[in-house]
Amino acid sequence: MRIAVSGASGLIGSALTSELTAAGRDVVRLVRRAAHGSDEIGWDPQATAGGIGPTALSGIDAVVHLSGAPIASGRWTQARKAVLRASRVQATTALVTAMTAAQSGPRVLICGSAIGYYGDTGDRVVDESAPLGSGFLAELVRDWEAAAAAGTAAGIRVVQLRSGVVLAAAGGMLGRLILPFKLGLGARLGSGGQYLSWISLDDEVRAIRFLLDDPGLSGPFNLTSPNPVTNAVFTAALAKALGRPAILRVPAGLLTVGLGEVASELLASARVVPHKLLEAGFSFHDPDIGTALASVLTSGA
Repeated sequence: MRIAVSGASGLIGSALTSELTAAGRDVVRLVRRAAHGSDEIGWDPQATAGGIGPTALSGIDAVVHLSGAPIASGRWTQARKAVLRASRVQATTALVTAMTAAQSGPRVLICGSAIGYYGDTGDRVVDESAPLGSGFLAELVRDWEAAAAAGTAAGIRVVQLRSGVVLAAAGGMLGRLILPFKLGLGARLGSGGQYLSWISLDDEVRAIRFLLDDPGLSGPFNLTSPNPVTNAVFTAALAKALGRPAILRVPAGLLTVGLGEVASELLASARVVPHKLLEAGFSFHDPDIGTALASVLTSGA
């Protein structure tokens, strides 16, 4: 099976490509420069047509599309929002166009998405049947998923990965928190009562492979642990795993002043569960936050 992966150098993409290669899959990386060999395809996700020709994906069996500008990197100015949208909606449209144009092209698209689709769910448990939420991120995810779903008309099996916070020591949210917590500066955000829907990097990669390999699965899937926790519980669990206190609290107002609209996502509650993934028979290696943090911090991944 020949699989093209965008965002292959990112946190999830690098772990996934390593796993696929180890499993004997032929991995081709979509890179934002000229290709340096047969295992690369050059493209420009910021270009109007994605910088990818109609023959580029010929002979590829599946595409795993994980690229996109970081959501929480800086304030959401109008210019930044335009970058976030183009890197997801525009880039996905370009990939789907190339997939449908290619002779003997990919018949499977596994496309990144996010639980931001649901907006702030409060204490309410939500699965894939929940409606669209409100706000910038929910609208962005809606359009992102729609761009991917356009491939279904051409007979492409499309899966949208509504990922939660991916826990990895090497990067992402957890990677940024480890040093402050080690210094005793761990803190709850706001009230600490907002829910965090998370998944270990190991389970994220395993879930993507599971969805890639099962031809009967399509549509949106929540890639989250079955056990979301509040910010207060997560803070206490991380402090315990690192053997450090975490008695501080960052007021919601201070976050808003410092981060602007992005703070609304940090303070929002997302109590999301992976109903469809469990129903399909997927089994989590790291179902609860304590064992997940211990595993992640021990492996260093």
